[in-house]
Amino acid sequence: MLDYSHKDWKSRAAGLSFRNQAFIDGNFVDAASGKTFDSINPATGEVLAAVAECDVEDVDRAVAAARKAFEAGHWSRMGPSDRKEVLLKLAGLIRENLEEMALLDSLDMGKLVKDAATIDAPGSAHFFQWYAEAIDKVYDEVAPTGPGDLALVRRVPLGVVGAVTPWNFPLDMATWKAAAALAAGNSVVLKPAEQSPLSALRLAELASEAGVPDGVFNVLPGFGETAGKALGLHMDVDCLAFTGSTAIGKMFMQYSGKSNMKQVWPETGGKSPNLIFADCEDLDAAADMAAFGIFFNQGEVCSANSRLYVERSIKDAIVEKLIARAEATQPGDPLDPASKMGAIVDEAQTQGIMQFVEEGISSANIVTGGKRVHVDGKGCFVQPTIFDDVTQDNPLARDEIFGPVLSVIAFDHEDEAVAMANDSIYGLAASVWTDNLSRACRVSENLNVGTVSVNTVDALSAQTPFGGMKQSGFGRDLSLHSLEKYTALKTTWIKYKAQAG
Repeated sequence: MLDYSHKDWKSRAAGLSFRNQAFIDGNFVDAASGKTFDSINPATGEVLAAVAECDVEDVDRAVAAARKAFEAGHWSRMGPSDRKEVLLKLAGLIRENLEEMALLDSLDMGKLVKDAATIDAPGSAHFFQWYAEAIDKVYDEVAPTGPGDLALVRRVPLGVVGAVTPWNFPLDMATWKAAAALAAGNSVVLKPAEQSPLSALRLAELASEAGVPDGVFNVLPGFGETAGKALGLHMDVDCLAFTGSTAIGKMFMQYSGKSNMKQVWPETGGKSPNLIFADCEDLDAAADMAAFGIFFNQGEVCSANSRLYVERSIKDAIVEKLIARAEATQPGDPLDPASKMGAIVDEAQTQGIMQFVEEGISSANIVTGGKRVHVDGKGCFVQPTIFDDVTQDNPLARDEIFGPVLSVIAFDHEDEAVAMANDSIYGLAASVWTDNLSRACRVSENLNVGTVSVNTVDALSAQTPFGGMKQSGFGRDLSLHSLEKYTALKTTWIKYKAQAG
């Protein structure tokens, strides 16, 4: 697969068939209304499939199936080692169908197929495997009590977990929610983003093949304002896990208050700062990763390093290096392994990015990019774009653009850099480049974010929690800590006779 040519990928894409119905209670079914919406390839404008448009009635059906399955206990009361075996099989099935899963995400939202095949799809298999192997190693507790008392503290599954996931990493984000929630014994109702439902529907089919019981994993394609809202307001959903914009995360919290006070775990927006100090000896590595941190996945990454703070004495040298890297990272056909950047997810997102660029030209110094382009006369493509001399109050430095647009700001001393980096409503991630260990530790401690990457960008793993502070949300995906979102602490206190007789 790694040596597939452009022609190979196009041939394999042409041979795909798409699951386009909702997956409820172990079966693919039409939406109750019979309505569909088009899933469109943003690189070509081609309609890939007419997908079931789920709404309130479909959410009711899926939640009822999920509740019934949970109460039946075929999954929720299955031994952890048995759930482990099923999820390990699912991880294996993802690996067996890696090519297809990569193509589905590439066609559906425009990402480079080589990235989907080497990062996203293998990552999804890895995360399912990791939670599968972890779940029978998570121990309950015995609280310290006096003689005659035994207090058992257990983590128990919540019940029905609703998950609403974004379009930028369709398979991975579905996995981040579903793998932990399923491993803990919950039933899941997943609503993938309407821009990218295809890999989630195929994942549901593979989960069923692996042995996940009917009703335990359901997938409802549809729109946020209908299906997503219905899931957020549903009285029989115990938990809602969401990744997406801050504005929509706030809406889900309101839905909880208006319904059954379900737990809501939002992972929302970001405007991550990248701080490069003059004592960083390898400026080429810093420039390489600064470019990767904003141009990877077309900049459609919640933790993208979109604000670059550079010590003034090296700022011009860094900008020169970044211009060269941007000009070598032009968009191309996502199915071409030679392409350096893919398509923007849809027309609306493309226009939104271009509005930021066009307004930014009058307030900052654009040094490269800034144009919408086409590939073979088609598609939603935006050049990698860099603005220099950006002011701290400029929308380029404050708003989440969610595209390949970098803002460069100079600083003169460490405290100034930290203050500007923290001057944001967001607090998801940050990067720091320095060869001074004390500075690395000091700056990392002072940055108000969920993850600080030192001499790299956007570091994450299954073993470490991912999430933010401030209006980037709360709660954590990945690591054992994410199981806390999908379980409740239950105490059983047993009074017994401490002495015989």
